Amino acid sequence: MQLTVATNAALSPEFYWKSMLPTTPMPKAITDLLHPDWKEEKERCLDVGNGGVEKGNQGEGGGTDVNVGGGNGGVSVHTAPKGKPVHVEVGPHSPFDYNYAASETQLHDDPNVVLFFLEKNLHHGTKLDLHFSQTSTVEATFLPRPLADSIPFSSNNVNDILHRFSIKEGSDEAQVVKNTISECEGPIIRGEEKRCVTSLESMVDFATSTLGNNIDAISTRVGKEREWQQYKIAPGVKKLGEKGVVCHKEKYPYAVFYCHKSDNTNAYSVPLEGADGSRAKAVAVCHTDTSNWNPKHLAFQVLKVQPGTVPVCHFLPQDHVVFIPK
Repeated sequence: MQLTVATNAALSPEFYWKSMLPTTPMPKAITDLLHPDWKEEKERCLDVGNGGVEKGNQGEGGGTDVNVGGGNGGVSVHTAPKGKPVHVEVGPHSPFDYNYAASETQLHDDPNVVLFFLEKNLHHGTKLDLHFSQTSTVEATFLPRPLADSIPFSSNNVNDILHRFSIKEGSDEAQVVKNTISECEGPIIRGEEKRCVTSLESMVDFATSTLGNNIDAISTRVGKEREWQQYKIAPGVKKLGEKGVVCHKEKYPYAVFYCHKSDNTNAYSVPLEGADGSRAKAVAVCHTDTSNWNPKHLAFQVLKVQPGTVPVCHFLPQDHVVFIPK
């Protein structure tokens, strides 16, 4: 069966954001994941495996026709004048899902290890060795909601998902897909609300349903990306709010975010000065109640503290976003 969805400007994810959040600028973490089709007038063709997706011809009123069905290739996004294939980034469980214990590999190899710190150290003059992971040159972009909703996202459909995206069963990429779905279907920590969103529209709906429409959306901005360096917290640390929705980018063939709301959260804007003179404005999220986290979570092992004893903070990587009431 074929389903055609007209995705003209009035139905684009960017337009939906502006209609729901008219006074909220879109942060770089989001604009980086908008497909060029929505930012520039470029032709796009997107094929999603068996029963996949084809998008290309201009429809009436300047829209683009999306055909869901047909197709027999792998996953690729072709954007004139140059194509960028979608890929699945390999790596461990997200360190921002607090139900999971850290693996030995994660303790030694995950660059997000250094993003955790104690709230008592969040002040001018503190020095931190940080690695803000570099923005990928090949992004898994947002799909329009009608298209994202047409693709299964469930552990019951893993084989179908792997087939659609031409991912080999037993491969590292297949395990990453399974990990992401597992995290999304995992138990909710008491006192939190969570949702894995597979489209920008769904992210907006979750944020507004929990916080209302009068909100800001903020992401970390790094002036000069590099592997590692020492940063010093500069004057001007600003508390942004005591509740919010944090959305963490997941590893998946297209943009999927693990969003969760907790009232036991403080969000801060933190100016940083790098040893090489570069500057960053990072978003820090501090969790004031960690009593329900996995006792072997990465943060506890790195910071040598116990669940529920002290507020635990982390900087947000550049491709994550926090929504806070204005």
